[in-house]
Parts: sequence; structure tokens; C-alpha cells
Amino acid sequence: MKKQFNRMRQLANQTVEKRLELVKQVSHSTHKKLTACLQGQQGVDVDKKSKKLPLATLAQCMVEGAAVLGDESLLGKMLKLCGDTQEKLAQELILFELTIERDVTEPLYELAEVEIPNIQKQRKHLAKLVLDMDSARTRYTQSTKSSGLSSNLQPTGAKADHLREEMEEAANRMEICRDQLSADMYSFVAKEIDYASYFQTLIEVQAEYHRKSLELLQSVLPQIKAHQETWVEKPCYGKPLEEHLALSGRDIAFPIEACVTMLLECGMQEEGLFRIAPSASKLKKLKASLDCGVLDVQEYSADPHAIAGALKSYLRELPEPLMTFELYNDWIQASNIQDQDKRLQALFNACEKLPSANNTNFKYLIKFLSKLTDYQDVNKMTPGNIAIVLGPNLLWTQNDGNITEMMTTVSLQIVGIIEPIIQHADWFFPGEIEFNVTGNYGSPVHTNHNANYSSMPSPDMDQMDRKQNDQSRRPLSVATDNMMLEFYKKDGYDSSSHSSC
Repeated sequence: MKKQFNRMRQLANQTVEKRLELVKQVSHSTHKKLTACLQGQQGVDVDKKSKKLPLATLAQCMVEGAAVLGDESLLGKMLKLCGDTQEKLAQELILFELTIERDVTEPLYELAEVEIPNIQKQRKHLAKLVLDMDSARTRYTQSTKSSGLSSNLQPTGAKADHLREEMEEAANRMEICRDQLSADMYSFVAKEIDYASYFQTLIEVQAEYHRKSLELLQSVLPQIKAHQETWVEKPCYGKPLEEHLALSGRDIAFPIEACVTMLLECGMQEEGLFRIAPSASKLKKLKASLDCGVLDVQEYSADPHAIAGALKSYLRELPEPLMTFELYNDWIQASNIQDQDKRLQALFNACEKLPSANNTNFKYLIKFLSKLTDYQDVNKMTPGNIAIVLGPNLLWTQNDGNITEMMTTVSLQIVGIIEPIIQHADWFFPGEIEFNVTGNYGSPVHTNHNANYSSMPSPDMDQMDRKQNDQSRRPLSVATDNMMLEFYKKDGYDSSSHSSC
């Protein structure tokens, strides 16, 4: 029984010893990796740590940038808010890392580099004491044999007494060391729950840090959104129609009203309006001007094709066509009706289904296009020609398809929708309309629809080849441009001297 007990104790010691080594390895590697995750300099005070923290450096850069731009600009406001927020986040991060150092990384280091090595060192010391005791016992035994005494007699003399005392002292030291080692190993096993709590603390501190950081971010977001929403200058190209109208407080989209009112003054008799491509650089400049709310009417009054191109681009770049995806099938079905009166009624019913914002802007545009046809003898833009050029920019299918197929099947139907609506604009939309609703775009003065920018000089742009095509994200309009010549020829319009849109 005693042998079995000793054997079990030996196995237990071996198991604990092996576990000691494993825990040491895991604690060491975890401490190393966790320390690498911390951004601040280790073992320094808060001031020194904040100077080396990337987030604090970012905050300082933003605040300095806000000071340069000033509070009058939106970027300046955003940088100030974000800089202050980043500074607060940096302070939270410093507090988080200090807590992690104190409650997690330092205890892990103590466990891996001090506590466990001490136990292992004590075990090696015990092995040495066992060897010392065995050596003392051997010397005592040899001394007994050499004296010629029997095995049941004790050696006599000073030497024998000294050897016996040495053996007993060695045994006593070994026993004390073994008891201490056992106590330390049992304590290690018992304290495993404490060691495991380090990782619980890690998660708790992380959760608290992220919770406070989230509260900071959520508190500043409404302020940021408020500045964004109250800022007057907002881009309009490529933005949903209702969003642009809501943000700008308008009923008619700014690019539509600005281009229409300018064209009413300087472009109604321009031959091939919406058909002839403007200078690519001039068009790009005008679109950017409309996008930021700064419009120098005088500069563009001599180039109605650039104005028409900007209007055409705005319609084409809407995320959803002005005539909407939802009503696409209604429009197509109406165009397939053979009886003219029934077809007009079906088109009228589809117009009535348009959302309020779309209906208002569609009416505004159609009334302008109808007015444009009053000068068709000069500008060569009949309702059919206008429908060919602008139709694909007012309605397109939501599903991407083959360009050739779309050109041959859909474009003709869209022309059959837009042309009669322009021809019968007063029946579809009775009454007169005021085109210059909010601005003074028809006069050669600086105009700003947002009334927030001051007049600024327009930088000269390199002139580009007028033959460059207006590249659009709506492939339908590009495809239909290739077939426009045939339509124009049927209407008696000679376009051989004009470049393609």
C-alpha cells in the first residue's frame, strides 16, 4: 500500500510539474502578444504615454487642421469635432491600457517569470538535496562497514557521530525543501482560478473600454449629422432626387431649374440642342459648379450645349430615373397600345402615379421641352428628336442587359412614351408654369442657389477635344446615340456636320 501511495504521489508530482511548464509557456506567450497589442509605451506615466499614442497624435493633427481651416468651413467644424472626440478616445485608451498593464500583463509576467520559475528552481534544489542525503548515507554506511562492526551495531567514535549527524541534517534539509515544494505546488493548483481570472479581467476591461468609447462616439454623431444637415452646400449629381430636394428645401432640383432657366434665355434657338456634344472640360466644369452651388451664368450663356449637357448628365446620373423603376412596366405597356387616345390616357395614368417630387420635376421638364419645340424650325429639335436624345435619360430598366438588345427593343418604346407627352404637354399638365422659381439664373450675374458661397473666380481648364463623348454610367444613352442619326434623317435634320453626344 505504501509503495502504491508513493507511486501515485510521484505521478501526481510529475503531472503538476508538466502542467507548470505548460502554464509558464502559455502565460509567457500571452503576455508577449498582449503587450504587443497595446499602443502606448509600456511602463511610463500618462503624459509620456499620451505623447507616443497614435490616436493622440491623430487628435492633435485634426485640431490643428481645424484651426487652419476655421470654424466657417464644414471641414473645419468636422475636424474640430472629430479631433476632440479622438482626444477623448485616446484618454480612454490610455486608461484602458494602464488597467490592462496593472491587472493582466503584470500578473501574467509574475506568473510566467517569477512564480513558476521559483517552483521549478525549488524542485531542482530538492533534487540536489536528495543527492546530498544519499551521498551522506553512503558515506555513513561505508564507515560502518569499514569498522568491521556487524550490521546491527552502531559505529563509534567522533567520525561516526559526525557522519551520522551529517546524514540526519541532509535528510532534514531535504524534508523541509520537499514540504515547501509540495506546499507551493498545491498552492499553484489551488490558485488556478485566480490565474484564470486574469483573462476574465481582460474581457471586462475591454468591454468597459469599448462601452465608454461607444458612448463617446454616439454622443458626437448627432452633432456631426446636425452640421452636415444644416450645411447648405451639398452635391446633387448622383444623389436621389427626394434627398436633394429635402436637403436643399427645393421643389425643383437645382441643376434642372438652373439649366432650364439659362437655356430659356440663351439656348432656345440653338440648333441641335441636347444633340451636339459640348467641350468635355467645359461640361465637367459646369457640373462641378452646379454641384457646389456656385454658378456664373455669364460664363456659360455663350455655350448652351454645355448647359444642355449638364442637364442631360444630371438626369442620367440619378440613382433612379425621373420616371421611376416602379412604373417602368406601366410606361412600356402604355407605349404598346395602338389606339392613340387610349395610349395617351394610359400615359396620363402613369404620370398620375409618379411620386410627388418626381411628378413636379417631370412636369417642369416636359413644359420646358414643349416650349423648346416652339422653335423647332430653327433648332431642329422636334418632339421626336428630343425624345430620342433625352428619353433614355428619363427612363431605363433596372436590370442590366445587353446594350444592343436595349437599343433595338427598349429605346424605341421610350421614344414612343416621351414624344406624345411633349406633343400634348398642355393636356398632360394644364396651366402655365413659372420656370425661374427660386433663382436669377437667366441674368448674366453670379448666382448661388444656396446663398452661402461668395463669388469666386473660375479657373481656366485645359480645352479638350469637342469630339470626346460624354461617358455615362447609363450605357443605354450611349448605345442609343449611335442610332440617333437615322432618326434625325427621317425627320429631315442633317447632322453630318455635328459630333455625337
